[in-house]
Amino acid sequence: MRHDVEVRVGIAGAAVVGVAFGMGRFCFGLTLPDLRVDPGLSATGVPEAVLGLIAGATFAGFLAGIVGGPLLGARRGPRAPTTVGGVCGAVGALIVVLAGSPAVLAVGAVLAGSAAGWVWAPYSDVVAALARPEVRPRLISTISTGTCGGLVLTGLVAIAVTSQWRLVWAAVALCSAAAAVLNLRWVPAVAPRPSAARAPVPWRALRRPAVYAITYQAGTAVAFTYAADVATRAGLSAGVRPVLFVIIGVLGVAGFATGAMAARVGPPRVAAGCLLTIAVALLILALGERSPVIALVAAAVFAPPYMVGAAALAVWTGSVVDTDPGRALSVAMVVGACGAILAPIVVGALVTTTGLPVLLAALGVLCAVVGVGLLRSRST
Repeated sequence: MRHDVEVRVGIAGAAVVGVAFGMGRFCFGLTLPDLRVDPGLSATGVPEAVLGLIAGATFAGFLAGIVGGPLLGARRGPRAPTTVGGVCGAVGALIVVLAGSPAVLAVGAVLAGSAAGWVWAPYSDVVAALARPEVRPRLISTISTGTCGGLVLTGLVAIAVTSQWRLVWAAVALCSAAAAVLNLRWVPAVAPRPSAARAPVPWRALRRPAVYAITYQAGTAVAFTYAADVATRAGLSAGVRPVLFVIIGVLGVAGFATGAMAARVGPPRVAAGCLLTIAVALLILALGERSPVIALVAAAVFAPPYMVGAAALAVWTGSVVDTDPGRALSVAMVVGACGAILAPIVVGALVTTTGLPVLLAALGVLCAVVGVGLLRSRST
């Protein structure tokens, strides 16, 4: 019986996380080249600084969900915020579909972006309450890697409706609603933990996961925001450009192996390896405007560390604070979200003067430095 519950939690969790992360959180970057020049949003085109601000704001919505999730979970149990995330994804994407100005677009994109924050950390508590200890790392990896399915689905929809960016967002709205319903049917309600049972968070033990999180989130946020833009400048047509997301989704299935890798070498080393590989991907992407092949190679290199890196953070924080994994992951994600918010805003503000390749390369170097630092520091 418990095995059946674990399977259903894994499937429903992967669906919810897949839609929230693979679709709602990163759809803005995929559709950016088309909405930039859509006269239905602005007769003169949406300025780069505004696009960067909206991209950063979507991750601010992500941060709001991270903060709100544990607060709601403490009152209503960890399944409640996952349901709220599904609603935010559906309503936010629908607002984007109907947007007639950058301001309305921003409201919808931020609300849709918040879905990922609401749903991810609570699943650590759901798994801790419903799954056997020996299967928890594998189940967490499975749920986190659900993002792959969302990325592939987003890419395929975008290919099918070439340049019709509003239809892509309509698919996000529909899938968000469906995932929320599946979540309510297959994930049992879990009672909130009594406040007295919550031990203080060991902040010192979470310093290294937090440093990793902020660097990882900055690198991945910029990569997803500007990958499609780089591919467009390289000459990929609107019908081919979404292949980038399909590549990331397909190759990202490496995330399913995160639990096994963490058990073999430890979560800190897995996380460090992810940052180093993301650094390589960003450096390749910095050259992506020169050739469509280079842009596609950058996506292929980026895919495994993106998915493994997300799951590694959940496994790492859960191993550091095994008595309260959801709150530990939330703490690391709050810090990480700051990187995701600021990085696209900085890039958007500097891109017209500095150039996107230089900024991508600089961020790649930063990821490499932090990755090497994690490898050199003592394991946790």
